[in-house]
Amino acid sequence: MYDIIGFDDEQLKGAGIDLGLTLSEMQSLREYFIHFGRNPEEIEIQAVAQAWSEHSCYKSSKIYLKKYFSDLKSDYTILTMEDDAAVVSINEDYAYVVKMESHNHPSAVEPYGGAATGVGGIIRDVLCMGAQPAVLIDSLYFGNPENSSGILTERFIMNRVIAGIRDYGNRVGIPTIAGSVDFDESYNTIPLVNAGCIGIVKKDKIVRSFVNKVGDLLIVCGGRTGRDGIHGVNFASKILDKSNEENKNAVQLGNPIIKEPLIHAVLEINDMGIIDGMKDLGGGGFSSAVSEILYAGGVSAEIDLDRVLLKDKNMKSWEIWVSESQERMLLALSEQNLKKAEDIFNKWGIEFSVIGKTVSNENLVIKYKNKKIMDMNLAFLTSGPIYKRDFKPKKQTKVETVVREPENYRDFIHEFIQRPNICSRFNIVRQYDFTVRGNTINRPFIGFPNHETHSDASVFKAIENSPIGISVTSGSREKSVDIDPYEGTIEVLMEAYKNTICTGSIPNGVVDAMNFGNPEVPETMYNFIESVHAISDFCKKMNLPLVSGNVSFYNETEMREIKPTPNILMIGTIDDVRKIKTPEFKRENDPVYLVGELIDSLAGSEYAEVFKSKFSSLTKADYELLKEIMGKIHDGYNAIMSMHDISQGGLLMSILEMSFGNDLGIDADVSSLEGNTSTKLFSELGTAMLIEVDSNMEEHFLKIFNGIPLIKIGKTLKNNIIIKDMGKTIISENKEILRNLWEHGLDKYI
Repeated sequence: MYDIIGFDDEQLKGAGIDLGLTLSEMQSLREYFIHFGRNPEEIEIQAVAQAWSEHSCYKSSKIYLKKYFSDLKSDYTILTMEDDAAVVSINEDYAYVVKMESHNHPSAVEPYGGAATGVGGIIRDVLCMGAQPAVLIDSLYFGNPENSSGILTERFIMNRVIAGIRDYGNRVGIPTIAGSVDFDESYNTIPLVNAGCIGIVKKDKIVRSFVNKVGDLLIVCGGRTGRDGIHGVNFASKILDKSNEENKNAVQLGNPIIKEPLIHAVLEINDMGIIDGMKDLGGGGFSSAVSEILYAGGVSAEIDLDRVLLKDKNMKSWEIWVSESQERMLLALSEQNLKKAEDIFNKWGIEFSVIGKTVSNENLVIKYKNKKIMDMNLAFLTSGPIYKRDFKPKKQTKVETVVREPENYRDFIHEFIQRPNICSRFNIVRQYDFTVRGNTINRPFIGFPNHETHSDASVFKAIENSPIGISVTSGSREKSVDIDPYEGTIEVLMEAYKNTICTGSIPNGVVDAMNFGNPEVPETMYNFIESVHAISDFCKKMNLPLVSGNVSFYNETEMREIKPTPNILMIGTIDDVRKIKTPEFKRENDPVYLVGELIDSLAGSEYAEVFKSKFSSLTKADYELLKEIMGKIHDGYNAIMSMHDISQGGLLMSILEMSFGNDLGIDADVSSLEGNTSTKLFSELGTAMLIEVDSNMEEHFLKIFNGIPLIKIGKTLKNNIIIKDMGKTIISENKEILRNLWEHGLDKYI
């Protein structure tokens, strides 16, 4: 027991370090218990440490999330930023449920388990809304693949993270259909693992993440509670310390073999309409799930920890309460419906126990071994502190490096397309089962079998006996965001928007996963605020709802912090999956147009990274132009053969990737574009995209796209890639030679 009442400030500060609490937070605790004339039980102070962690209460970000995101809804959103996941209407009867969260710290110390339980946790977030998990998404950020500066090499981290995602998703039978993989030295030993899930639910089966009925039973079902995952949320709320041996104990142990029948059991019980509230047991374990489901509904509960099924019978009471053991769900239902739930749990072989009952009270009471070990006010326990952190932009000298051009473009291109950030992701994504369940229509790779290319966005068929599809794309542009957090975040959003409309889908909703360094550093906090501000402005002007989000701070070691990485998951809808557009060239002698604006700058580009060039600003892009382009695409849909966005790797990679998915190439001349050859081919900024036009409907296409920036750059041809500029041939090559280099770029790492 901590002698909080008797501690002076120096002793409080020392105790707070162990608990992950500041001196002012410890002082608030002391005042609370002085008022009641007693010291806290250990379970009480451990519960506060969980609830008041950055991971749980968003104490550094809450002010700005409320300021910028509180009014970003639409008439088709059902639940946004209220429960464990967002719920968005698809049609009269169905909705999709979506969530994305990071699992960064666990993946840094135990990459396989950290990544696997990130997938498991996000599935439960969707399940607890009553939805059938349908697809998985992952956006991964790794350091230099050659790095070996940490306890774990970068190559080991990469391969184990990928294996964790692969094994969990494949074994539970949910397809991993979309995502991204980026490499940057700022992620050395600090991988970012952002896991997302989308589920489908009938509107009359939506479950809320609160309980407001007195007398309901609280049931925990699924896996047993063990010592894995102790202090997980505390660990995720501090700087990574490679000498800290307890870090591995904070990583949960996943078990997808339990998860699959657990999903069936929960959904079957939900179909009976007897669940009054549901939460998953993730970060903070019972401490978070029980407190939050009660406080949100305005009730409390009496809990008996002796009823919790344990892996280790020698666990302390506070360990039971804060354990983050996986595959557990918390259900609230009336006593008269217990037998119905029990029959279904038994049918699926799922263990469960009744751990408490809701009461009309302001305090949460916990008993263990016939002794009351907690009696705390729920509002005090769950609200947590809120900080208005100092913020300021980083000092930087204005610099725009003149990027030199390569002496031999052919040789340079051969090297460039093998770079980790540019080459194909086949080595990674082919480990995932992205077609299980048979609803994946537009896969991560598309085109001629064994000669596929990357898709802009994946599309899955959402509802049985309906042609409606949902498109999914996810990623970030950390190099651009590091230069300018506002304009860089706009670039992230524009790329997601372009990816979506290139499939023929209409953007429908945005989910953010904000990955940043230390919020106590003013420059880091400035980057976060500017990024949040950019998301708000983009969503308002593009009439898009921000439906869900996640903030992950303290992504740093004692050596460095990551580049600011706002990961954007964008969801779109298409009325008929049979009408999807794909990026590979379709036919010989079709004209190819650059649509939109390609900014004459190499800032934030992979090309600039090759030459270690520095930039201090980004050119502002007219992202509202994308709305006009989307309208034109749908007006001229029948004239469009294929589409592809221009982003990472610039125009060059867009041309190559459209060629790689078929036996077609291009005869292109970029002389009409602004800038020198390097900016024309490698700029990654702006609203530009490539469109292959049906040669028989070119006149119709030009009429539809009148008023939109439009440049014809060439026409398709068999097998060869020819690119010219100002009378000079930049490259003339059989596309299979280039494709072979691009396809095998990651072979030595994965």
